[in-house]
Amino acid sequence: MMNLKTCYALITAVSLAVPSLAQTFKLVSPDKKTVVEINNTSNLQYAVSSNSLTIVHPSSLGFEFKDEPALGTGMAVTSHVEHSVNQTWAPIVKAKHSIVTDHYNELELSLVEKSAPMRRMNIWFRAYNDGVAFRYQLFGADKIGDRQIVKELTTFNLPAKAKTWVADYGSYTSSQETEFQPKNLNHITEKTIAGLPLLVELDQHHYAAFTEANIDNYPGFYIGSSKTDTGATDKISLITKLSPLPGENENGVKVRFTNNLFTPWRVVMLAGSPGKLIESELIQNLNPPNVLKDPSWIKPGMSAWDNWWSEDVKVDMLTIKKYIDLASKERWPYMLIDWQWYGPFNKPEADITKVAPQLNMPEILAYAKAKKVKCWLWLYSSDVNRNDNFEKAFPIYEKWGIAGIKIDFMDRDDQQMVNWYRRIIQTAAKYHLMVDFHGAFKPDGIERTYPNMVTREGVLGEEYSKFSTRITAGHNTTLPFTRMLAGPMDYTPGGFLNVKKSDFRKGSPTQVMNSRCAELAKFVIYESPFMVYCDAPENILGKPGADFLTNIPTVWDDTKVLGGYPGQYVIIAKRSGKDWYIGAMTNDSERTVQLKMDFLPAGNYTLSSWGDVLSSPQELTRSEKKISANSVINVHMDTAGGWAAKITAQ
Repeated sequence: MMNLKTCYALITAVSLAVPSLAQTFKLVSPDKKTVVEINNTSNLQYAVSSNSLTIVHPSSLGFEFKDEPALGTGMAVTSHVEHSVNQTWAPIVKAKHSIVTDHYNELELSLVEKSAPMRRMNIWFRAYNDGVAFRYQLFGADKIGDRQIVKELTTFNLPAKAKTWVADYGSYTSSQETEFQPKNLNHITEKTIAGLPLLVELDQHHYAAFTEANIDNYPGFYIGSSKTDTGATDKISLITKLSPLPGENENGVKVRFTNNLFTPWRVVMLAGSPGKLIESELIQNLNPPNVLKDPSWIKPGMSAWDNWWSEDVKVDMLTIKKYIDLASKERWPYMLIDWQWYGPFNKPEADITKVAPQLNMPEILAYAKAKKVKCWLWLYSSDVNRNDNFEKAFPIYEKWGIAGIKIDFMDRDDQQMVNWYRRIIQTAAKYHLMVDFHGAFKPDGIERTYPNMVTREGVLGEEYSKFSTRITAGHNTTLPFTRMLAGPMDYTPGGFLNVKKSDFRKGSPTQVMNSRCAELAKFVIYESPFMVYCDAPENILGKPGADFLTNIPTVWDDTKVLGGYPGQYVIIAKRSGKDWYIGAMTNDSERTVQLKMDFLPAGNYTLSSWGDVLSSPQELTRSEKKISANSVINVHMDTAGGWAAKITAQ
């Protein structure tokens, strides 16, 4: 990690042996536009406002425990410390920007109960220009041994009629793969298990996204609702629903800890438009810096993939070599060898250190090396964990020269599973393996601390086109404003069998319900430093659009959202070196968008573009033109269409 600039200013420091007289506090963002107010006069509450509009109305803080009283009322602030940080840092893996600004004001409150059992709790609040965050610290109890959290009392009181986009997973054990449906907040009930991020439109100039960052030794959280503390019908109290430990029910134990527990950051991302939320680096900023001494071996990039996208999976030498050839011809650095490479999976006899009898791994790896391609390996999570198999397998993969591992089917985010993720990531880093989790929970910014954690699924992705009609243009244009706000998502784009919605048929070979240009645009719009191309070689090589994907970057020096609205359309420009790429997608409505090139530095450029041919989703138009920062481009997209472009300096 390169720390380019650091400014740390202590504004206020008060530490008292007796409770502080002040029980109300105000924290303001560096640009003075966002305010967090904390009130402890009766019970502990906070509120958030932005540009003078209340975003989160007074909401509760605290915990309920098993075999001890709730914590959050009858407390006194014993000290408060406020300081400001203004620093920049360089990500090892540049998902959005080559340099990230981390600028915030922070307030630390130390609290203690006024009467027995006189338990302590610390809370940190941070106010950024693009959002607020807070986290708790809990300590050991009188009785030596585990304390057990059954409920986190954090709430978010919001206008009941505000528009939101809800992914209701219906369970705490899921692959977190579903649509984000547009609703009003009052549709969220006590039974809802809404995944994060939760995007909320307060009005057309105020957007908030609720999520979390730096999950460590703590379960993931979901959102439901209850009646507001005031009983007001125009407000809804969104509640924190923690993923229970295995064997525990909804009201059971969520967290076991002995002492000094830090919760994840509860995050409220803020922006004046939904697109600005996409540009935010708030989630990574809330995670510790890179801890790997030499991360130079971490090299993101595009990958071919031999999975069952276009046919049933074929684990044989010919097929694997065919996909290595695809990666080589498109100048992609990787090929992902998917399931069944080690034979039976998710079985007691599965052995992730041995290759299926029909495969010759030394020959595969030698063939790939000759083609300047490295391989990734798929693994079933139970086979990885059984008898700590990963401890012996990962060093073997390093000797083989494997670049990374894709681990699948965890489908949980309870405290035990969160800790397992970290153990896997840390062990993988020890043996120079990048990681892609599937059947996974949402990102939390851990990729800043462990940059070998390059991407994960936790998204309703392109593979669903094989067996459902759920991958619609409306869904595709919602994801950047919802799921993608949390971090990288392995959507696996690239379907080149493009058809109109009315012509779509489930099955193999797999079709997609958007145009070829919309498919190209996904490689720019969707964030995934390890970007996996889904289709078969015969469907891309020599076909229109293949040239756009040749040697395409997957990490970026800058990101600009040029327009969009969830479920309608999205346009994003990203810079790699001196080159800019633009991706645009629309929903089921034909759309013309005017693009201003004023994000470009002064100079002359060549714009190469790939555009829709109306009513012919597999066809496209290819053109080049000279442009400058003063240029305005009219982009016309077909229904479920898109547009892609590359801009190079002359």
